[in-house]
Amino acid sequence: MLNSSDATEDAIQPVPLPLDGELRPSPPPQLSENKGVVKAAAVLAIGNVTSRVLGLVREIVKSNLFGASDLLAAYTVAALVPNTLFNLITGGEMVSSSLVPVFSDLASKERRAELWSVVSSFLSLATAVLLFIVALVMVFTPQIAWLAGARNFSDGSLTAVTEEMMRLATPAVLFLSIASILTGVLYALERFTLPAFTAAVFNSTIVIVALLRPDHIDSLIYGLLLGSFLQIVLQLPALRDGRFRVQFNWRHPAVRRILILYAPIVVGLLVNQVAIWISYNLAILTGDNSVTYMNYATTLYQFPLGLVVTALSMATLPTLSQIVIAYHASKHSDAAAASARVQEFKQTLASGLRLVLTLILPATAGLFALATPIIALLLQHGEFTAQDTAVTATVLRVYLAGLPFAAIDQMLVFASYARKDTWRPAVAGIISIVIYTVTAVLLLPAIDLYSLMVADAVKHFCHTMIMLWLLQRQLGGLRGFGISSAIWKSIIASALTGLVAWLAAWGLEVAIGNLLPLGGFLGKLVLVVVAGGLGLAAFLALVRLLSITEVQMLHRTLTSRLRRRPPQAERP
Repeated sequence: MLNSSDATEDAIQPVPLPLDGELRPSPPPQLSENKGVVKAAAVLAIGNVTSRVLGLVREIVKSNLFGASDLLAAYTVAALVPNTLFNLITGGEMVSSSLVPVFSDLASKERRAELWSVVSSFLSLATAVLLFIVALVMVFTPQIAWLAGARNFSDGSLTAVTEEMMRLATPAVLFLSIASILTGVLYALERFTLPAFTAAVFNSTIVIVALLRPDHIDSLIYGLLLGSFLQIVLQLPALRDGRFRVQFNWRHPAVRRILILYAPIVVGLLVNQVAIWISYNLAILTGDNSVTYMNYATTLYQFPLGLVVTALSMATLPTLSQIVIAYHASKHSDAAAASARVQEFKQTLASGLRLVLTLILPATAGLFALATPIIALLLQHGEFTAQDTAVTATVLRVYLAGLPFAAIDQMLVFASYARKDTWRPAVAGIISIVIYTVTAVLLLPAIDLYSLMVADAVKHFCHTMIMLWLLQRQLGGLRGFGISSAIWKSIIASALTGLVAWLAAWGLEVAIGNLLPLGGFLGKLVLVVVAGGLGLAAFLALVRLLSITEVQMLHRTLTSRLRRRPPQAERP
């Protein structure tokens, strides 16, 4: 469950669209043909790569300084509070479901003054609410730490350490939330560059502060506080034309619309956070450092998810929102134009889903095949032992069963948010979280810690199936847009890619074991780079052999941009 709730350390970031009659879909355009979306996706992808790389660096530093120690587990539990508050109040779900769609309606130059007024009101209201909540946490920290699972630590002194760090960490939610609201404004204005790097600044700050005070676990908390504040500072230059002031006009229709859209999300998120807190309690029952293993595996799990899906989803969201606006503007006066908008919406969503599938499936296979050598290379040094590597690798592999579904689901949820439909994803979330909790509790006696990973995969599968069923009912589905063909081609390519990477790693262990000590950094590096490179080469060969056009077109688009030439059209 932890892999869906890592916002504290990776923070960045109902009007259905009916289908009036059965439409025969025309051949879908490639996503890369939409220049605005590709440009935004490229910026966000670079930001995500930078952020995820620095996130890995953060975990490397943590593993070197603190390994999988009980103190690091106490820090993880303490950081749960600002993480939970951020997710519930102004986290990434609010940005995508409420802030971007509503702010996008006011983003035109003619309505820019109204936009700044709405943003000012929302910032003022959010700040007041957050300050009150932070004060409550400070007063009731012992009780909150007890609920978070600190009571289950076998070493009683860890409870006191958790409470102390929890008090210190909680004010970060104020900075994280303000930064998140500013990100929503900039996304609506289609100014992606600076908000794309907020998480990178956040992660680098934690790394620097931790290295400055390497013997103190609370250095991670100070890095969290400073990093969350710098997220705000980073985005201010892109808001130089903003006109902010303190005001509490909560009656403004746009402010009320944000709250109305977000109300069902809060219900779903509340259930989700309850499940996360339950998972922390269950994990600690299996061992004081179990949450630490989960956290390390989460970073690697989220690397491909953040790189591929978040960039495409957030870049596509404003485009989908504009299509919905155009649809509602024409549905009463021009039926043909309205039908065309429905078709455009489905084409944009389908092209995004195809590209996500063709990238996330081979990434999942490669990460599964090379889980142990990758973790050994990145984390197994300092205080992190070979036993820690073995446990973390198993946790990661079980998590990966749900990664493709999480990728598909995120795109479907963003598409629903673009239609200002937040109730249905929330209900789907509640159902899947209940399934998660029941599955974890039932499996815990049999498979211990790994029950939480199995339950997480089941959760992602169930939520995706529900969202696909809803899409079928609302838009008639996406049959005829090439998704089935993309799935089968990607599965074949991914299976062979993973097999090549695994065989290469096995062969290298035999071949270089007598030449290089595999326990040393150089041996680990050679193993990962060569095996990973052979897996990548196999995938690229299969892309050409199986004619996976999404990857081919993406390559041509990126190459043409580097050469400053327009991409060539796809040949029939």
